[in-house]
Amino acid sequence: MLGTLRDIRLFVSVYEERSFTLAAQRENATQSGVSQHVRNLETAFGVPLFIRDKGRIAPTPAGDAYYRRAIDVLRAHDAASRTVQAYANGQDGQIVVGLMPTMTRCTLAPALARFVEAHPNVNVHVTEGYSAALTQMVRAGEVDFAIVPAFSDSAGLKTRLLLRTPELFVTAASASHVPSPVRLADQGPLKLVLPSVVNTRRGSLETYCATVGAEIARVIELDTMFGTLDFVARGDWVTILPSLMMDGGATRGFNVNPIVDPPLTLDLVLIEPARRTLAPAAAIFLEMLEQEARRISAVWEQAHQET
Repeated sequence: MLGTLRDIRLFVSVYEERSFTLAAQRENATQSGVSQHVRNLETAFGVPLFIRDKGRIAPTPAGDAYYRRAIDVLRAHDAASRTVQAYANGQDGQIVVGLMPTMTRCTLAPALARFVEAHPNVNVHVTEGYSAALTQMVRAGEVDFAIVPAFSDSAGLKTRLLLRTPELFVTAASASHVPSPVRLADQGPLKLVLPSVVNTRRGSLETYCATVGAEIARVIELDTMFGTLDFVARGDWVTILPSLMMDGGATRGFNVNPIVDPPLTLDLVLIEPARRTLAPAAAIFLEMLEQEARRISAVWEQAHQET
């Protein structure tokens, strides 16, 4: 091997200082040690890199050429070191998380951006699905945790309430829209897009509509949040969606109103395998998701209070 990184670094110091003594001081080395490293290079290359004359040194043409390339080597090594050091911050390992479209539409991206910046050495895998599939994945230990609507069958699971968030009445946009609370009984007859009966929210939505006397003319079942939004935006069909799906720019193209008398809310729960605890990286990511979800939910809770 023609020169180690240490040889190159000491050669560059001698070249820039034009002195073995000053190079040794700069590199916290001995003068004899610096001189020996430079001799090693000259022996390996078979060509002198410096002219030594009565205590003074000057680079040879070979020394000038080698210096230009040596600087590139040291710069590349420094860049490589900084790149690796960035991964030394925070947690490491892998986390696998199950989220519904309710969480992936607006909540996931800002939370994930914060997490990967703070913990760049963690591999994150997010699986999107509906509650039944995600619950099975948690029971099987295929994901570290999932966030789903509240349900009763908790066998094999550790659960806790994560957030109670408003449900919103969503229709196609109109120029005169004001985001004021609405009573579903005043909006009928409704052409309503609902999730299918396998979705946990379906029963809650039907029960609420029946309780408040909302008139429903027709129902279409769509087990796709994004398909539902696209369909509603194109006509006179309406839907009811969790507030976490309607943050900032996500409301463009829609009229979005809180539902009142009484308020309609969705309870989201965290579920984990009962037989194990969350890894530190998973716990941190969960905390960031929860913070972002609470921020979005608070916006709609405040809008309800102000109107």
